Amino acid sequence: MTWVGRPLRRREDAPLVSGRGRFVDDVAVPGLTHLALVRSPHAHARVVGLDVERARKAPGVVDVVTAADLGVIPALPVNRLFRDMIVPPNPLLAGERVHAQGTPVAAVVAESAAAAGDAAALVAVEYGPLAGVAAAAVALAPGAPRIFEEAPGNRALGQAWRAGDPDRAFAQAASVVELTVEQNLVAGVPMETRGALATWDEAAGALTVWTSTQAPFRIRAEIARMLGLDEGRVRVIAPDVGGGFGVKGGPYREEPLVAWLARRVRRPVKWISTRQEDFLTTQHSRGARSTGALALDADGTIRGLRARIEAPLGAYLSFSASTNPRNHARCLPGAYAIGAVDIEVTGAITTTPPVGAYRGAGRPEAAFLIERLVDEAAHARGLDPAEVRRRNAIPREAFPFTTATGQIYDSGDYRAVLERALDAADYPALRRAHAERRRRGELVGVGLSLYVEPAALGWESGVVRVERTGTVTAITGSSPHGQGHETTFAQVVADHLGVEPDVVTVRHGDTLGAPHGSGTAGSRSTALGGGALVLAALDVREKGRRIAASLLEAAPDDVVAAPGGFHVVGAAARTLAWRAVADAAYRMGALPAGIEPGLEATRFFQAPGEVWSSGAFVVAVRLERETGVVVAERIVWVDDAGTIVNPLLADGQLEGSLAQAWGQILMEAIVFDRDGHLLTGTLMDYALPRADDVPVAEILHHDTPSPYNPLGAKGLGEAGTIGLPPAVVNAVVDALRPLGIRHVDMPLTPARIWTLIAGR
Repeated sequence: MTWVGRPLRRREDAPLVSGRGRFVDDVAVPGLTHLALVRSPHAHARVVGLDVERARKAPGVVDVVTAADLGVIPALPVNRLFRDMIVPPNPLLAGERVHAQGTPVAAVVAESAAAAGDAAALVAVEYGPLAGVAAAAVALAPGAPRIFEEAPGNRALGQAWRAGDPDRAFAQAASVVELTVEQNLVAGVPMETRGALATWDEAAGALTVWTSTQAPFRIRAEIARMLGLDEGRVRVIAPDVGGGFGVKGGPYREEPLVAWLARRVRRPVKWISTRQEDFLTTQHSRGARSTGALALDADGTIRGLRARIEAPLGAYLSFSASTNPRNHARCLPGAYAIGAVDIEVTGAITTTPPVGAYRGAGRPEAAFLIERLVDEAAHARGLDPAEVRRRNAIPREAFPFTTATGQIYDSGDYRAVLERALDAADYPALRRAHAERRRRGELVGVGLSLYVEPAALGWESGVVRVERTGTVTAITGSSPHGQGHETTFAQVVADHLGVEPDVVTVRHGDTLGAPHGSGTAGSRSTALGGGALVLAALDVREKGRRIAASLLEAAPDDVVAAPGGFHVVGAAARTLAWRAVADAAYRMGALPAGIEPGLEATRFFQAPGEVWSSGAFVVAVRLERETGVVVAERIVWVDDAGTIVNPLLADGQLEGSLAQAWGQILMEAIVFDRDGHLLTGTLMDYALPRADDVPVAEILHHDTPSPYNPLGAKGLGEAGTIGLPPAVVNAVVDALRPLGIRHVDMPLTPARIWTLIAGR
C-alpha cells in the first residue's frame, strides 16, 4: 500500500487539543528561578543613570545584572546575504544607549515571576531621549538622525540586479506603467510567545536549554559560541512550539542571556515573554516601500522591469534581517519571462524592533508589486488581466528557467495553473455577471494573481532505524512548530520501508542523539527533511534485503520488498517480516560474514537548488458602499507544490497561510509614532482575524514534481501569504476603478475603503 498521497489525520493533535501539550512554560525543574527584564520605554535614548540597589534588596530576588556585569560577549548572529552588510552592535543588555523601544538595560532573577516583575519595577533608570526614525524612507533621507556611527546614512545593506537592456526596453516601450506600494508592517503573533529555560550542570559542565524555536541546532551552536562552551555539552530542546512562521528562527538575546544567568546563579532560569513584550521584541515583517515600472509592447508583452525598494530593518538586525529585501528583489520577475531588469534594494536601520522573516519573507512583497503592475499593464493596453498573464507567463517547455535576477526555476506549468483557476471560476461568466451588477450600482471586482514560491534551500538530515521489535524510529533535523511532521514523515518512511505509518515513531526538536539539522524555515521540511529520510530509509531497506536473503537462503537479487518485510521473487510464501530481519540484525552471531550488525542509517540530503512552487488565484469581491467593508464572494485557488505527501495536511497549511494573508489584507498593521514608539502593542490595538473573518477558498492542485529531491516535493506553507494579497487588492481596485481609483494599499480597512468611496 502506498502511503504518500493519502490524507491521514494528524497524530500530533490528540495531546494538543486535550490540553496535554508541553510547551516551554510547562517545563518545571527543581530550584527554578524566573527572569524579568527592565526594558526601555524610549525608542532612542542615552542611558544617563541606572540604579538597581532597591531591586537587589526586594523580596525573593536572586540576582540583578546590568551590561557592566556581562563583560564582553560575542554578538548575536546575523545571516549576511548581502556583501558589505553593516551590522550594528546588539548587546544582550544595553549600556550607554538604547536604539529601540523594549531594549533591556537590566535583568532581574527572582524566586517567582511575580517577584521578578515587582523587583524590575524598582530599577531606576534615567534616560536622555534622542530623535528617532521609524520609516525606512525617513531614515535614508538626507539629514536624518544617525542611529549608529557604524552605519552612515542609516544604510545597512544594498544591492542591484541588472540584466538585459532595461534602458532600451523603456525607451522603446509602447506603454510604461508605474506604481508605488507601501507594504504594511505586520507581526507574526504566534499562539505561544517566545520563551526559554536554561539549566547548568556544574559537575558535568553541561548546559540544557528549552526554547520555543524553529531551529534547535542553530540555537545550540550560537549559545555555545557566545558563551565559550563545548557545543557537544550544550543540549537544546524545542518541545511543543505554538507557532513560529519564521519569527522564531532566532536566536534572540534572551536565549543566551538565560543560559549565561543559569551559569552565574547556579540555578535554572526561565523567561517567558508577555504578549506586550512579544510585540516589542519579536521581529516584525514586511513594511517595505517599493516603486516599480513595466515597459510594454503594444500587444502587452513585458519587455522591461524597474524597481526601487526601501526596506526597514529595525535597530538591531535579526538573524534573518537580510532575507526579506533579498527575496523581495530576486523574486520580482515572478512567473513571467522578463528579459531586462533594473532592480535596486536598500535596507535601512530604524529605531524600531527588528524586522525579519515571517511567512513568505520577501516573497509576498515581490508578488504584490509585480502582480499589481501586471494589472496596471492590462488596463494601460486595454487587455483583460488574464490575457496579459497568458502572454507573459514562462512556458512549460522553458523549464528549467533562469530569470533575469539569476534564479533557476526547477519546474512548473504556469499557464496551465492559470487556465485551471480561470476554468474553475468560470471567469468569462464571472466578468459578465459583474458587468451587469455594476450597471445596477454595485461595487464589485475580480482580481487575479500568479505567484511563485521558492523553497527548500540548503540541506537537512534524517535517521531511520528499525528496532529489534520491527518497529521503526525516524529522527529528523527539521524541527516543527505545528506543521504535522510526525504524521507526514511517518508516511514517507512507511512508504519506503513497506510498513504502516503507525509503526513509525518520529522524533524531533532535541539536539541530543540527533544528527545536526537546519530546522524549519522557507517551506523546506518535506522536500529536504523528507528527502533525507527517503535516502536513509532506502539504505535501511537495502541492508534489510541482504539480511533477509541470507535468512531465506536466497540470492540477494531474488529477494524484494513486500508489505511488512521481504519475500522471494516467484515464491510469495517465502516471506520474512521486518521483525525477524531486525532480530537477526541485532542478535549476536546471527549475521553472515560481511554484514555489519544493526539496521540504521543516517543521511544528509542537500538539494542541487531551490524548488519553485507556483499557483494562481481568482478572487471576486463586493464593496459595501455604506460601510467600506470588503466582502470576498469567491476565492478560487490552484496551487502547484509538486508531490503532495498528505493532502489533508497540505490543504491545512494552505488554509492557514490564507488566514494570515487575510489578516494583512484587511486589518493587521504595526504602527509607530515618528520616533519609533509602538502604538499597536496589544491585541486591543493590533487586529487579528478570527475564524469567522476568514473566507473559504476553493483549493485545487496542479502538481508538477520537482526534479531536485527524491519525493518531487515543493513548498506550500507560505503560498497564501504570497498569492492572495495581490489578487484581493487587484479585485478591490477593479471594483474602485470606475470611481477613478487605481491603487489602494493594505490593510483594506473599512475606514480606508469608505473614505475612498465617499471622496468620489
